[in-house]
Amino acid sequence: MVCVHDGIPPHAPRSSILEAAAKARANAADLIVTIGGGSVTDAGKIIPLILKHGLMSHDDLEPFHVYVNEAGETIKPEFESPDLRVICCPTTLSGGEFNPLAGATDENIGHKQGFEHPMMAPIAVILDPELTRHTPGWLWTSTGVRSVDHALETLGSLSSDHFSDGIAESALRLLSKALPMVHAAPDNIDARLRCQIGAWQSMIPIIGGVPMGASHAIGHILGGTCDVPHGYCSCVMAPAVLDYNSSVNADRQGRISECFSRPKEPASKIVDEFISELGMPRSLSEVGVSKDKLDHIAEYTMMDFWARTNPRKIESSSDVRNILDLAI
Repeated sequence: MVCVHDGIPPHAPRSSILEAAAKARANAADLIVTIGGGSVTDAGKIIPLILKHGLMSHDDLEPFHVYVNEAGETIKPEFESPDLRVICCPTTLSGGEFNPLAGATDENIGHKQGFEHPMMAPIAVILDPELTRHTPGWLWTSTGVRSVDHALETLGSLSSDHFSDGIAESALRLLSKALPMVHAAPDNIDARLRCQIGAWQSMIPIIGGVPMGASHAIGHILGGTCDVPHGYCSCVMAPAVLDYNSSVNADRQGRISECFSRPKEPASKIVDEFISELGMPRSLSEVGVSKDKLDHIAEYTMMDFWARTNPRKIESSSDVRNILDLAI
């Protein structure tokens, strides 16, 4: 028996995942298969958690999400592992199918939160570039920039290592060439596959424990609070964060410039131009975020675990506001 559900909107609100889980429960599902982008993937990973623990309501999910306490420590709740497993067939390039972390938006506070357990990781990921022919161009390209951002924040991290740097450089070289190729010729299946492999590579350092920084932290809030599409968050924030961090990691950012074959130019300038040439938005105002929302975004960003691992230390919401001002 096969049950099909197609009601997961962007940023995976809790209510939509609970609805999907109820359908899986009613049909005694013994496997979850996701076909779609990051929000669909995240929902697919959280459904087994809901079923295992008999969660029925919005508030039932509260004890299970990752959070930052008052001391600035990241707390990952421990709970019994889900039984149901997931197979993911991604149609975008955000890369979430490769890790055990899933995001869901708490609609009550407009905040995207992470849920994590090793057994939430998919048992298989199927990369089929033919499937991605149906993905809207803006969505494919913007999520591709999201994977570029994974590589950027790995190479910018002061906690990375030689292995992670090498994988991130490979991802960046693949994506920086293949994304423009698909943008120019959407039917180029080989370039689409290269993008998928680049997205896969970009996730390996994250899976290995390399922390991301402010671009990812702010992106979580822009998505959950302001409903900015996942990929657009990186399009807008990645160059600003590179600029902000350059005073502490300019030598590491040099590796980014080398991947674009422009070793003498600032990484922030190169990435800015790269995103612009792909026709993606480059400012908060372009994605509907006005100045009056920036303080609220900055305060919420301090609740995200990756705000604490940015290369240039973020002490308070005023530091986040300084980054946001670079992107407005």
